[in-house]
Amino acid sequence: MDTQKWIDKGYELIIDFGPKVIGAIVIWIIGSWIIKLILKGLKKAMNKANYDESLKKFLVNLTNWILKIILFIVVLGTMGIETTSFAAVIAAAGLAIGLALQGSLGNFAGGVLIMIFKPFKIGDLIEAQGELGVVKEIEIFTTKLNTPTNKEVIIPNGALSNGNIVNYSTEGILRVDLTFGVSYDADIKQTKEVLMQVLTSNSKVLKDPAPTVNVSELADSSVNFAVRPWCNVADYWDVYFETHENVKIELDKAGIEIPYPHQVEIHKQG
Repeated sequence: MDTQKWIDKGYELIIDFGPKVIGAIVIWIIGSWIIKLILKGLKKAMNKANYDESLKKFLVNLTNWILKIILFIVVLGTMGIETTSFAAVIAAAGLAIGLALQGSLGNFAGGVLIMIFKPFKIGDLIEAQGELGVVKEIEIFTTKLNTPTNKEVIIPNGALSNGNIVNYSTEGILRVDLTFGVSYDADIKQTKEVLMQVLTSNSKVLKDPAPTVNVSELADSSVNFAVRPWCNVADYWDVYFETHENVKIELDKAGIEIPYPHQVEIHKQG
């Protein structure tokens, strides 16, 4: 009697839950196949858009987990299990984690935006958040710069994506802005010729756009010239320092004085 009773109970359970279990298995198999198709399409789209490799992996994994959680909840619902409280627990946990990691999530969102819109790339010379340096690494939460003094600067992506970014490498060339002052006794035409000769004799100064030399200011003790050579980004500091050195040498050769402060002492006799 007891054995028959358990057999009957088993039949009832199979009749009641069998179709649900089979339906859940079918939904899981079909859902997993659809998820694979979605992830495959996502990978193709990101490859076409040339997304950063680390961003591609992260977005694929994140999408995979979200879709699988949704599929798991659907399967539980198919088997007749109440999923309302389960979904509420997931939502509450997500909210708590979001509040706890608010700053980190902001940096994460900033990293995603940087990798999608690409205001700069590795190797670019940029200025941001008061720092100037070459982009060494772009991560999900931070960006690393290498400064001209060989210091590593780590900037949170949240602040970086919300602030001003100056990218010196985008156009490929830069203008070097320099100012040199000479004595009022100096001949303006001769001075311009000397300064232009310094620029044109430097192989790192570009011919196009052409360098310019113009009087920019009649100052208190000097006539100031705006000297504007163009160069490739990688040659910026070489042109900057070489021009300063060569201008001093050539002005001295031409007998053109570079003014410097003079101090006059007056002695009063008692």
